[in-house]
Amino acid sequence: MSEQTIPLTYEGILELFRETREQMKETDRKFQMQTQETDRRIQETAAQMKESERRMKKSERILNRKLQETWEQIRQTNKDVGGLTSSIGNIIAAMFKGNIVEKFEALGYNELNDYCQKKEFKNKKLGIKGEIDLFIENGDIAILVEVKTTLETKDVRNHIERLEKFRRYTDARGVDKRRFIGAVAGAVIDGDAADVALANGLYVIVQSGEAVEILPQPEGFVAKKW
Repeated sequence: MSEQTIPLTYEGILELFRETREQMKETDRKFQMQTQETDRRIQETAAQMKESERRMKKSERILNRKLQETWEQIRQTNKDVGGLTSSIGNIIAAMFKGNIVEKFEALGYNELNDYCQKKEFKNKKLGIKGEIDLFIENGDIAILVEVKTTLETKDVRNHIERLEKFRRYTDARGVDKRRFIGAVAGAVIDGDAADVALANGLYVIVQSGEAVEILPQPEGFVAKKW
C-alpha cells in the first residue's frame, strides 16, 4: 500500500512546510549535539596536551637537575684525580715512614743507603728516556720502584719495559756492574696487577694504613735482575 500523498492544496503546502521545519529542527538538534561532543573532545584533548606539557616541563626540570648533578660529579672526579696525581709523593713518603728500606734489607738487600725520587734518564742516540719514581741502591743493587695511586696490569708491564730501557741506558754509559731489580707500589691494586708483577719477578708494595708493606712472595719467587 503506497504512502498517502498530501494534495497540493494550500493546507497541503503548509503541512509540507511544517514537516520540513520539524526536520530542520531535528537536523539542527543533532548538529548541536555533534558540535557539543566535538567541543568536549577538543577540551579533553586540550586538557591532555596541557597535562603532557606540564609533565614534559617537569621532566625537563628533573633532567636539568640530573645534568647539573652529573657535571658536579665530573668536576669533583677531576678534582679527586688531580689530588691522586699529587698524592704519589705522599705514598713515597709513607714508604719511608713505614721503613721500606729496612723491609727490603730484611729480604737480603743490605745497606740501601742511597735513594732519590723522580730519577730521569735519557739517551737521544738510543731513542730512550724515562723516569723512575723511587730509586734505592747500595752500590751493587738498585731497586727501581714505580708508584701509582691505582696500580694496574698495564703499569706493571710498562715498568718492566722501563727497567729494560734503564739497563740499556746504563750500559751505554760504560761499565756498570750494578744489578737492577723492580718493584711496583700502589695505594690501590687493581685486578691481577700484583699477580702479574710477582710472576715477572717484581716486588709489590701496598699501602697499609699510613705505612706500606711488601706483599709476601709466592713459593719459588726469584726477583728478576736487569
